[in-house]
Amino acid sequence: MPELPEVEVVRRGLASWVRGRTITGVRILDPRSVRRHAAGPEDLAGNLEGAVVTDVVRRGKFLWLPLVEESAVTGPGNDDGVPHLALMAHLGMSGQLLMEDSSLPDEKHLKVRFTLSPATDAAGTPMPSELRFVDQRIFGGVFLTDLVPTPDGEPGGLSETGLPLVAAEAAHIARDPLDPAFSFDDFYRRLRARRTGIKRALLDQGLISGVGNIYADESLWAARMHFARATDTMRRADALRLVEAVRDVMTRALAAGGTSFDSLYVNVNGASGYFARSLNAYGREGEPCPRCAELGLSTLIRRDSFMNRSSYSCPVCQPKPRNGRW
Repeated sequence: MPELPEVEVVRRGLASWVRGRTITGVRILDPRSVRRHAAGPEDLAGNLEGAVVTDVVRRGKFLWLPLVEESAVTGPGNDDGVPHLALMAHLGMSGQLLMEDSSLPDEKHLKVRFTLSPATDAAGTPMPSELRFVDQRIFGGVFLTDLVPTPDGEPGGLSETGLPLVAAEAAHIARDPLDPAFSFDDFYRRLRARRTGIKRALLDQGLISGVGNIYADESLWAARMHFARATDTMRRADALRLVEAVRDVMTRALAAGGTSFDSLYVNVNGASGYFARSLNAYGREGEPCPRCAELGLSTLIRRDSFMNRSSYSCPVCQPKPRNGRW
């Protein structure tokens, strides 16, 4: 399943390809991929055709494309130029958003095809004419959503325009550590109010968004913190060290294009991520802890069952807390 760095890689790629372009056609090949649009496939297509994509926004793992009527861009009209609707893309377990030329064959699991108005890049090279939603497992989908003002007046998420609007379906999601509007003070106050283990808190999208199982384990390893460390007794300095570790891990993952363990995740150009090659803890059960190895210690990464998943940690660098919350 794509995690925050993967979705941010997609956001950055899409922003350079689709901003300012008009959706001239929509073909829905599998209605299951638009099931979240309650009014049905025809309504979705009818509302999208003729709309201009003004931005690509991400909050946590949520991704949306704000839309305005073409008249708001090309000339006088009834539209005020501020987007009120957005195309939400939920990637689910295996969803991909790919830019392709119309001459290229359809992907095996192509679900929705968006045809875009002609455009060229800075060098004058024509851009691909289609945005394709591909989804092997069909847990994801696309649908229209309202845009609502953000409660704090800050941008809705990472974007190019920074408008203080958020997709209604993502309004309950907390900001992520890569968001410039992320407040550590607010995070720490709410963290201390919880009586749980730190990894459970990291996976709570209402507290801090975008941290999935892989990056939680990597961040906890980097911060030398066990996943059952109690949140209600955590010192401010320790919480700050953990947030900084989360930022560092995600920033490095972004530079590598995200993690990739199979062919299900690719970015907007179809290229896989490579951060999986740099993981220190996740998925490395029985392998030496890199940090301990540098000190001449032969410590092996441990795997524990956690919330029907697995947690990977070093028994030396990340000792079990005496009063942990499991």
